[in-house]
Amino acid sequence: MKVLIVGGGIGGLVTALCLERAGIESCVFESVSEMRPLGVGINLLPHSVRILTALGLDAKLTEIGIATAELIYFNKFGQLIWREPRGLAAGYHWPQYSIHRGRFQMLLLEVVRERLGAAAVRTGCHLESFKEYGDQIEATFINRGTGETVAVETGDVLIGADGIHSRVRRHFYPNEQAPQFSGRLLWRGVTEGEPFLTGRSMFMAGYADRKFVAYPICPQTAARGRSLINWVADVYVGDAYAGTPRDWNRRVDASTALPSFASWRFASPDFKFDIPALIEGAETVYEFPMIDRDPVERWSFGRVTLLGDAAHPMYPIGSNGASQAILDAPALAEALTSESDVVHALQRYQQDRLQPTARIVLSNRQQGPEQVMQLVEERAPHGFTQLYDVISQAELEEIAGRYKQLAGFSREELNAK
Repeated sequence: MKVLIVGGGIGGLVTALCLERAGIESCVFESVSEMRPLGVGINLLPHSVRILTALGLDAKLTEIGIATAELIYFNKFGQLIWREPRGLAAGYHWPQYSIHRGRFQMLLLEVVRERLGAAAVRTGCHLESFKEYGDQIEATFINRGTGETVAVETGDVLIGADGIHSRVRRHFYPNEQAPQFSGRLLWRGVTEGEPFLTGRSMFMAGYADRKFVAYPICPQTAARGRSLINWVADVYVGDAYAGTPRDWNRRVDASTALPSFASWRFASPDFKFDIPALIEGAETVYEFPMIDRDPVERWSFGRVTLLGDAAHPMYPIGSNGASQAILDAPALAEALTSESDVVHALQRYQQDRLQPTARIVLSNRQQGPEQVMQLVEERAPHGFTQLYDVISQAELEEIAGRYKQLAGFSREELNAK
């Protein structure tokens, strides 16, 4: 069997590693001519780290990521709403990692080339078209700049891991609307500063329409007593930015994000933090519209299927975007090794993964576990004296536990695997 993987992002590269582990040949075709470490920080939840550990990447992840110790929610005044341990500190058998997306992708690329050979990832190959005939798939790739055909490849399976603007998905859903803009804009950056809280903490402050997230992502910086802090400023802007493309490298001046958080200097007993200084200290600020797509009823069509953002693009809430793409990969590899018929295997993969990810997409539109900040904002917009006069411990625990169950990282169930 030979599998053609369209897209060299996180999902595509992890899929290549899972297939190699299962003894299945694959080749990754990436549209860009040179893969570079783009983006900023992401989180890898324990259920995805479990997969990466099985692939032998645990030591490498420790070298480039921070093992997250806790997650904390505050209101817009820096008052504590919810605090919970994460990863190993929460009793999971696997860590949660805060990590630079680009460094992680480059690690995966290095390992794929090491294990599958240098020719296993072909850059400058933009998918132009594909067709199925008999028991084969033929895919034509072009140079995106010149339009010249650079490869015509034949395989048994084609996987569309080509992101939210997937050409493979568009082939089967030609009339699908453009990705839906949430009305929220994300400004993202990385700033070196003093460690905060445990030095391995992730915090979120604010409410649905104005939220700030920060967490450290570099163990080398931590080793010299500092912290490389990834931050996200999330603001509702209405329709003003509708139609803005999502671009990992779209840069803006820090002054664009600063006004929405100019007074967010927390000095409460729970937390002391200067958010304006963090924004101003970033060398580069990136701007992203928060977009997703409606879940579709099918991913698999004959010998072709979708994976990652091509299958289930979701809002970056609950740390689930990259993690769910990673979970797709072993599910696909297991289906291909368990079923004698490729078409049935892709249907089984779809059956395993489509509905769980659709539920996460819809939950993230309602803020997922972060809805506790919105509830506190609605009930106590001017702050509170006693948290439990506003929201009960039982309600907080129920929201946190429900999302873990929905997203597949309930500690008890995951540790039992």
